Amino acid sequence: MATYTRSKTRARGSIDVLASGALRVRVFAGYDTVTKKRLYLTEIIPAGPDAETLAEKARVRLVHDVDERRHPRTTATLGQLIEKHIATAELDPGTRRLYQRDLRNHIQPRIGKISLASLDVHQLESFYAELRRCRAHCNGSAQVDHRTPREHTCDERCGPHRCQPLQASTVRSMHFLISGALSRGVRWKWVSVNAAQAAEPPPAPKPNPDPPTAADAARILNAAWQDPDWHAFLWLAMTSGARRGELCALRWKHVDLERGTLTVRYTIDQHGATLTEKLTKDHQRRQIALDLETVAVLEALRQRSLDTASKLGITLSLDAYIFSGLLSTTTPPQPDTCTQRYGRLVKRLNIATSLHKLRHYSATELISAGVDVRTVGGRFGHAGGGTTTLKVYAAWVAEADQRAAATLIGRMPERPTVPFDKVEHAKTDPRTPYEQVAADIRSRILARELLPGQPAPTQLDIRSQYEVSAGTANRAVGLLKKWHLISTSRGRRATVLGPPVNASISRSEAPPEPKLQDGPEGMADPDSDPLINAPKADTSTRPELHEVRLLELGSVVKVFTAQIDSSDANQLTRVLRGAIRRHRGPDADIDDFELEVRRTDSQELITTFATF
Repeated sequence: MATYTRSKTRARGSIDVLASGALRVRVFAGYDTVTKKRLYLTEIIPAGPDAETLAEKARVRLVHDVDERRHPRTTATLGQLIEKHIATAELDPGTRRLYQRDLRNHIQPRIGKISLASLDVHQLESFYAELRRCRAHCNGSAQVDHRTPREHTCDERCGPHRCQPLQASTVRSMHFLISGALSRGVRWKWVSVNAAQAAEPPPAPKPNPDPPTAADAARILNAAWQDPDWHAFLWLAMTSGARRGELCALRWKHVDLERGTLTVRYTIDQHGATLTEKLTKDHQRRQIALDLETVAVLEALRQRSLDTASKLGITLSLDAYIFSGLLSTTTPPQPDTCTQRYGRLVKRLNIATSLHKLRHYSATELISAGVDVRTVGGRFGHAGGGTTTLKVYAAWVAEADQRAAATLIGRMPERPTVPFDKVEHAKTDPRTPYEQVAADIRSRILARELLPGQPAPTQLDIRSQYEVSAGTANRAVGLLKKWHLISTSRGRRATVLGPPVNASISRSEAPPEPKLQDGPEGMADPDSDPLINAPKADTSTRPELHEVRLLELGSVVKVFTAQIDSSDANQLTRVLRGAIRRHRGPDADIDDFELEVRRTDSQELITTFATF
């Protein structure tokens, strides 16, 4: 039989006889564009009387495919193609990170090593079915789901593995990634056909928005009222329907309070600790009409920002971010922080919802009120919106949008008008450790376990009974004093005053005035209560250089060094007031602060000081 060898100008192929009698047709097809190795097209012809004729036809066909460039020009794998596709395609940063995560966690471990020449529809659909079975790709054997991949000691958060499928939308996203990469591979001649075009991904999930009810929205806003700036953020999220990143990107120059309009053009993209300002999802600017109540909310927020800027001696710039809280033109609020804070809020209220569903709430309320879909789509920046004219700016910023704003505000809950009183709120909803300690002692006084005139629990008593720090005990005593349940004065032991006279307790039933019973003329042992009777300064002790930490509600906000006598209460009081004035201004509540005095060399805690 004839054996064909390579010519001087191009590969003509060869026909070799195998041990089984079959013929192997082999044609050189150039070099792999990825691995740079020699690439051959091969076909096996079974043994038979017509084998040589069929082999010759196969050789001619393969040579023709090489000449016409209709063969795959690489032996690259699917994973390599997708990596090249992600690096080449023009993608949004968030989309790029999503694709890289899916490639790393799912595609590469399961089908990433399959060569493009052998990839078929069955392999793709089997991969989709595996994703819908278990996102961890378990093999069915018993295993443990650990709370972290790092070395750790297992606790109740580590338990038996339970298969959890990926959402259909996530699987479809991976299908579109694979299909886009294969389409690019066809254009690059890496593969002849796009196998993903024939593969069937899971059906698209039906839209099922689950916004909070009007009653839940009212509870959320009322709970957020204790922080007016946070309340304003959630209020604007409900009335404007803007995305969280769009709210974080708002600057004062984007708000026209006189005309009552809000311009949305940018959004904040967060990747770890990196924040990037970019155009909105549809890369279009939209203008939203604001109702009078929302304008009032933003006016109050702006006035608070102006007051803060005035105290700091700076000018509030129009480029400052509205919800930054730092009056900064360069540091926007973090979208992830807003989501986490909202999650803690609704968890405390026992409402199953998320921050993004406030957008669903706004859309649902508008549509339920009869606002046309085109106007709603325009306010929300939806790309389709139901009509092609929705993409035209003048088509939706018009009278219908004004009616939409007025309709929505009619369905919004009333804003609280009474300022949030943190001291009174702690009586019924104590959250911090010192509030919980004070509330427990208050309940004992109301239950007459501690009678008026009796000695009140000292700092040492509170630290021993409740196992808390000295600072927590200090703040608990200070809160009881604000509630007028105990009486403190220098040189006297703290005493119980009893519950105040109110609507449920008549004046005849009111507890008698406290009588001091701690020795002659009501004097107490000066060593019995270190909280009230601060030690006098020892004039023989020379002030030393110490590290001083200023704590606000238990959190360190400032660290500095000072040459002070740690036993001199008057000197510590002056240092505390000066630090508060420099950090928070003259109007700060001194009861929220305390000092920690430590040695500069060993960081050993010497004393914790607070004043009431």
